[in-house]
Amino acid sequence: MDFGHLGDLDRRGVFWVTRAKDNMAYEVLKKMPQSKDDKILRDEIIQLSDPDKAAPEVMRRIVATVEIDGQEREMTFLTNNLDWSPRTVADLYRCRWEIEVFFKQIKQTLQLADFLGHNANAVRWQVWMALLVYVLLRYLSYLSRWAHSFTRLFTILRAVLWEKFDLLKLLGSYGTAGGTFRNLARPEQAYFPGFL
Repeated sequence: MDFGHLGDLDRRGVFWVTRAKDNMAYEVLKKMPQSKDDKILRDEIIQLSDPDKAAPEVMRRIVATVEIDGQEREMTFLTNNLDWSPRTVADLYRCRWEIEVFFKQIKQTLQLADFLGHNANAVRWQVWMALLVYVLLRYLSYLSRWAHSFTRLFTILRAVLWEKFDLLKLLGSYGTAGGTFRNLARPEQAYFPGFL
């Protein structure tokens, strides 16, 4: 955790929310009133124990139980905003995490790690194109009632990208079977019979 960066953001008036490390040394300056929300376990105003660290003078430490993959887990959040409700802080971090997961999925699925051009304009165009492809594929999976993974859909379309075919018919023959369950493809479907 870069407390110097967080201190710089604080001095510039930028509000932030982040996760706290387990081994962070701090002193509790004030305990905030107990929240009515039973998911909020602690809400404290703290200061780092090491005065030499370039960090914000005071921070807010919130311990909350958060649902992750269907299970309740205890998480500790830090923020420099002393006015937000503790639930707002936890929700902001959850939203931030969903954005990070979304970008990770785009980078992995659409292979957005290697750029063809390296100036700002080239990178911007490639990111916008990746976002457009992502939205179009999500829409296509909705139209075809695709019951398999998003990665599988992307792999199939990449394999037949330069061929002319009825896309919904291709996806229908690839194992969606019009159901909501996941089918395993049959061996003869691996080569797209009748399409290539």
